[in-house]
Amino acid sequence: MTEPFVIISPKKGTEVPFILSIPHCGTDFPEEIKDHYIPEMTSFPDDTDWYLERLYSFASDLGITIIHAKYSRWVIDLNRDPESKPLYNDGRIITSLTPNTDFLGKKIYKEDKYIPDEKEINRRLQLYYLPYYKKLEQLLEERKKEFGKVLLWDVHSIRHYVPTIRKEPFPEMILGNNDETSAGADLIHTAYQTLKSGKYFVSHNTPFKGGHITRYFGNPQQQIHALQLEMNKNIYMDDKEIEYHPQRAKEVRSLLQNTFEQLIFKLNQ
Repeated sequence: MTEPFVIISPKKGTEVPFILSIPHCGTDFPEEIKDHYIPEMTSFPDDTDWYLERLYSFASDLGITIIHAKYSRWVIDLNRDPESKPLYNDGRIITSLTPNTDFLGKKIYKEDKYIPDEKEINRRLQLYYLPYYKKLEQLLEERKKEFGKVLLWDVHSIRHYVPTIRKEPFPEMILGNNDETSAGADLIHTAYQTLKSGKYFVSHNTPFKGGHITRYFGNPQQQIHALQLEMNKNIYMDDKEIEYHPQRAKEVRSLLQNTFEQLIFKLNQ
């Protein structure tokens, strides 16, 4: 069996203490369960964080290692608690570890009998979820051992308006660090201020504080720092949020590259 993730190594000769994670860009479905899903849904799984591996492709030029998911979040959501503990307790709708519908409530399985039971959820955890976490842990530990510290940047995107999750449109960018506990204050400040230097409205820990990956790995006391960036799809995709928009993406990439360069400088101090 192939690994459920893809690793993109740095193009530069020198690595930096920085790992980029893209857990929701996968679009594949394992052969043994692919026929369980409605074909019209899997042909374009709308909850995908589309094109983020393309948007962030510059990162490898900076010495950053990239890990991204191969399989769709409808197989198993890598950014949820493995025991399905809620990330928020404010009454909002939260998608589950193994969702049965898309964000808008549309069914994704052909029949209810295909909805994962406890045994199937555990199988998916073992095959698709835990390998991602183990590899990410390995990468972080390797960089920490080499540099004494490491930063994990976990990236996501979402439609600018998802009424089932939030009544208002989302801010254009949302920096999350679990209320400033998943990373050191200097790195949080650098990321937030540099992102704000662009033309986009940047929110901090509202409405997203960072998912399970950020909260699980972020341990600034042990010099493992984690930040999550959520962004609207329409700032780098077309207005329908279907196609990649090169000009919009170019502006976003420029801001992100500047942010990463500032963070790498801070990490090297």
